[in-house]
Amino acid sequence: MTCLSKQNEQVQIRIIVIYKIILASNSPRRKELLKGLDIDFEVRVIPDIDESYPPDLSPEEIPGYIAQKKAAVYLASMQADELIITADTIVVLDGDILEKPADKNDAIRMLTRLSGRKHQVITAVALTTIDRQKSFSVTSSVDFATLTGEEIEYYVEKYKPYDKAGAYGIQEWIGYIGVCSIEGSFYNVMGLPMQRLYQELKKLKTEKTEN
Repeated sequence: MTCLSKQNEQVQIRIIVIYKIILASNSPRRKELLKGLDIDFEVRVIPDIDESYPPDLSPEEIPGYIAQKKAAVYLASMQADELIITADTIVVLDGDILEKPADKNDAIRMLTRLSGRKHQVITAVALTTIDRQKSFSVTSSVDFATLTGEEIEYYVEKYKPYDKAGAYGIQEWIGYIGVCSIEGSFYNVMGLPMQRLYQELKKLKTEKTEN
């Protein structure tokens, strides 16, 4: 796929803005990432919802299920010109789901498991309007260096990653010292697969025009 030239960048950005875009998320990271697309959007806080999921779902299906659950909160009050973006991210190690840590000890336990190992980060995004919903997911593989107990405790104590799946933020100190390599999208690990999101927004515009 050919990257956009700078002279066409503003034209392409205008093309995708056909809805009033709303990011339904409590994550400051997702807000900052979406700002990078240079499009106008509104942030709406997601109320507490039940993020449980059926036990027979595969890890690849779980974030999509939860992203759609988040979107369902807004369906009854949506306007015809609105597009709601919701997302969910999980960390998978040996088939186990590492969710947000409950406390300091839980965060240390998770990072100790991730130390010296390769794991997967799956982010799903749901794009929802009053008459349709499209969802997709992106997987990235992250290879962690072996971390000392002192390094793990320092990170958890200072950065308090209790709102992050897998108990870490790749854009923080632990990412600088601990991530050996990534296969896939860096931004996906942060919480939004930006290049794929951009392409999907462009597709929505094309499909809306054709209809």
